[in-house]
Amino acid sequence: MNVRRLWPVMVLAILITGCDSTADEPAVESAAWRSFENADGTVTRIPEKPARILSTSVTVTGTLLAIEAPVVASAAAADHRFFSQWQPVAEARGVRKLWAAGSLDLESVLEVSPDLIVVSTGGADSALMHRADLASVAPTIVVDYGAQSWQELASELGRATGRESQARQLITAFDEFVREAGERMEPPEGRANIISYNGPGITNPVATREGAHGRLLRALGFRIEQPVSAAAGAESSDQDFVRTPYEYLTRLEAPITFLTRVDDSGVDDFLNDPVLANLPSVQSGQVYGLGKHSFRIDYFSSREIVDGMLERFSR
Repeated sequence: MNVRRLWPVMVLAILITGCDSTADEPAVESAAWRSFENADGTVTRIPEKPARILSTSVTVTGTLLAIEAPVVASAAAADHRFFSQWQPVAEARGVRKLWAAGSLDLESVLEVSPDLIVVSTGGADSALMHRADLASVAPTIVVDYGAQSWQELASELGRATGRESQARQLITAFDEFVREAGERMEPPEGRANIISYNGPGITNPVATREGAHGRLLRALGFRIEQPVSAAAGAESSDQDFVRTPYEYLTRLEAPITFLTRVDDSGVDDFLNDPVLANLPSVQSGQVYGLGKHSFRIDYFSSREIVDGMLERFSR
C-alpha cells in the first residue's frame, strides 16, 4: 500500500487523542466505555460510544450501514466505487469516500477525525499492515469478515459501536423476511448448485451447502448440491466456496444452476460453453443469475437475492 506518512501531524494527534489500541500495550489510566476483542485475540479499549466511524474495509462498511452505525468515511473498492447495493444509503448519510482498496492515505484519516477505525484481517480491502499507524489516530478494531456470516459480523460490530439492539432487530427482521419469502415461493424440483463462473484456465468457485449462499437458498426451500471435494481435485478455500478446477464443473449433477455476480442477462457465456453443454442445468435450461451483487453476501445483497427469487419462483 502507498501511505503518505505525516509523522509531525500524527505525533500531535497522538498527544491530543491519547489512543490505545490493544490490551498488550501500556494501560491508559481511564475507564473504557467498552473493550472489544479483536479477530487476532488482542483487545481494543473504546473510551466512549463512537460517533465518527471510519471503515478501512469496503466489505465491512455495508454491515455498519445496515446496523445504522455512524459511519462518516469509508475506503472504496478497487475501482474507487462503493458497492452498488448500499451506495444509495451511503450517499444519503453523507459517507465520505476515501482511498481505493489497495492504498491508504493517513492524511485523509486525520482529516476525518474518527473516534473509531475498523480494519479487516484479510481481503483486498485489508489495511491490517497499517494498523499501528491507524491506532495512533483513534481506537482501531480488527474483524474477520471472511470467517463469519454477515449476521455474526453485524452482532460483533453492534457490540463495538453500541448498536446491539439495532443489530438484533435487523437480524430478526431479515429472518422473518426470508421465512415469509419461502412461504410464497415454489422452488423447482431437484437440487441446485451455485457457481462463480470464470471459464477455462482458472478455478471456478462452487458454493457449499453450509456457506452463506447455500444457507440462504436452503432457507428459501432449495436443496443445494455439495461441490466436488478437495480429494476429487478441488481446492477447499473456505466454508462458503470450494475452488473447483474448470474441468470438474462437468461433474456437477444438479438440474438447476445459479451463477453469482450476474443477473439473468449474464448467463449466456455459461449456457454457450461447449465443455458444459451436457450439464443437467444447461440441458434443462435452468441456469439463472443470482444477482450482480451476489458474490459477497451482506444484508443488502441478501435482500436482493431473495427479491430476485420471489420474482422468479413465486407461487
